[in-house]
Amino acid sequence: MIMEANVLEHVLVPEHHLVPVKEENKVLEEHNVGKDQLPKIRKGDPCIKVLEEYHNIDIEEGRLVKIVRLNTVAGVSVSYRIVVRG
Repeated sequence: MIMEANVLEHVLVPEHHLVPVKEENKVLEEHNVGKDQLPKIRKGDPCIKVLEEYHNIDIEEGRLVKIVRLNTVAGVSVSYRIVVRG
């Protein structure tokens, strides 16, 4: 039996969270950006695949993903990415 690894459990992979649709506009307004200005993350990215399994949904293009990085110097760094085809 082959078990797939959860990439989000790896120590070098930052936390990835799917932003609820209801909160997307609030996040964009707080940061004064449009979705077209955000960095991209491909739908085929292993982290997106894990989030799809976790939430039991097909994550559509245009959804917002919150990425939380922990750093010993900077503390917590939060960024957002938009899901694109691929």
